[in-house]
Amino acid sequence: MTEVVLNLLGMAFLWFAIEYCLRHQTTKSLDDASLIPFADDPEVARRVEAATGKTINAVAPEEVKPGWGNTDF
Repeated sequence: MTEVVLNLLGMAFLWFAIEYCLRHQTTKSLDDASLIPFADDPEVARRVEAATGKTINAVAPEEVKPGWGNTDF
């Protein structure tokens, strides 16, 4: 019986801890956070936009500057 009570208290603590951590998040901010992994690849961002209908603010990858690429140390 005590194991069941301790398990319920543990689950309640976990639930309230997660709720406390996410209390200031909005649906839009969570949506934006879920799309961050696709923001650095414009082609993948376009495919995800087409599949989900959500807008991704893609950032073009940084161009290699002349004389700075493929440096072996």
